[in-house]
Amino acid sequence: MALVLLGINHNTANVSLREQVAFPPEKMADAMQRVTALEHVREAVIVSTCNRTELYVDIDLGGPAAEAGAVAQGAESMLIDANAQFDPSRLQFEQQKLLSWLSQYHGVDVSELGSCSYFHWRDDVIRHLMRVACGLDSMVLGEPQILGQIKSAYAVAKELGVAKAELGRAFQEAFSIAKEVRTDTAIGENPVSVAYAAVTLAEQIFSDLGSLHALLIGAGHTIELVARHLTERGVRSIVVANRTLQNAVTLGEKFGARGVLLSDIPDELEQADIVVSSTNSQLPLLGKGAVERAIKKRRHKPMLLVDLAVPRDIEPEVGQISDAYLYSVDDIRDVIEDNVKSRALAAEQASAIIERGVEEYLRQLRALNAVATLRAYREKADQIRQLELEKALRALEKGMPAEQVLEALARSVTNKLIHAPSVQMKKASAEGREDLIRLTQELFGLGE
Repeated sequence: MALVLLGINHNTANVSLREQVAFPPEKMADAMQRVTALEHVREAVIVSTCNRTELYVDIDLGGPAAEAGAVAQGAESMLIDANAQFDPSRLQFEQQKLLSWLSQYHGVDVSELGSCSYFHWRDDVIRHLMRVACGLDSMVLGEPQILGQIKSAYAVAKELGVAKAELGRAFQEAFSIAKEVRTDTAIGENPVSVAYAAVTLAEQIFSDLGSLHALLIGAGHTIELVARHLTERGVRSIVVANRTLQNAVTLGEKFGARGVLLSDIPDELEQADIVVSSTNSQLPLLGKGAVERAIKKRRHKPMLLVDLAVPRDIEPEVGQISDAYLYSVDDIRDVIEDNVKSRALAAEQASAIIERGVEEYLRQLRALNAVATLRAYREKADQIRQLELEKALRALEKGMPAEQVLEALARSVTNKLIHAPSVQMKKASAEGREDLIRLTQELFGLGE
């Protein structure tokens, strides 16, 4: 078995491409089931957020290593040895297979997707997963939301039965490391997030936030953070628009804001100095025409629009309107970079914790290799014991002396247990394999 990863993120692809390959929540189950239907794919977890789409997959390598693992009833533990024998051409084949699937599923040109994607395998998969879970691979260094998103993706995969032993072990270890990083470093102490960056941007454009009106579109965690940051900076006039009115009202009550439906946005837009949107809509919710009409009614008073959604909630053409200042997720990168400098030391500490986590993960897998071998050895010994015991019982039934039967039983069991090791040691000695001889002495406690 082998863990592999195919993905794109904010470092490799722009928002236009990322929104094309994003998986909306309602399609996630279907997508995971389709991935696991591919040849050689045993398990899969898809992580899809505003800044990344990643396929974590456990593939069946087949061949002698996998067969040995199956015989030992511990095939899942053969990952380390199997990876060591992984043919590079096979690796390229698996990469292209996943890339083609992602391209076909979303109807995106495979060459364009390939030029913006990355592919990891073996321990690089778990290292990358840990970095993502800790927020070290996020646009906002150390942002905490990504861990919850990864946990949700894994929970869906586990419920569907497409995340089992291998991916389960990898994701649980990543969650454990992320918790350690949050506890032992200052990576999350400063309020730096996409939501925080959006509000910081508003402060740079408007001199007095307290006198402004804000329209927030959506009712998820990101919008809640925006509302909290705006409130902390003195904004008192906030409207929350959402597809479900009750969700908008519930969120609004936390911050003294008013809740409305998405259909009410055109009426609310005229008063909005700040518009921040973050929903899971697959189509734009705010078009150029609506903003143009609002700007005219405002007598060209400036309007800041921050689109934190992928796919985008606000048509890009809105940015062409005079007095309408539109920023996408990618546009606020500079704001974010200024705010994360204080987390540089914490990130170094987190990286050290992650490396220890990767080593521990690999150590556990190596231990599982030993467990599988020990299980197979014990089963073989039990088979020998059972056969010789049955033979001894038959001898007793025929009236043979018990002492003679017990002596024959002990001698036969001993001879059969040491036969295979004896043959292999003679062969190793003839071939000059002194290392194997020394290892055997250590294994059986024979000393010199």
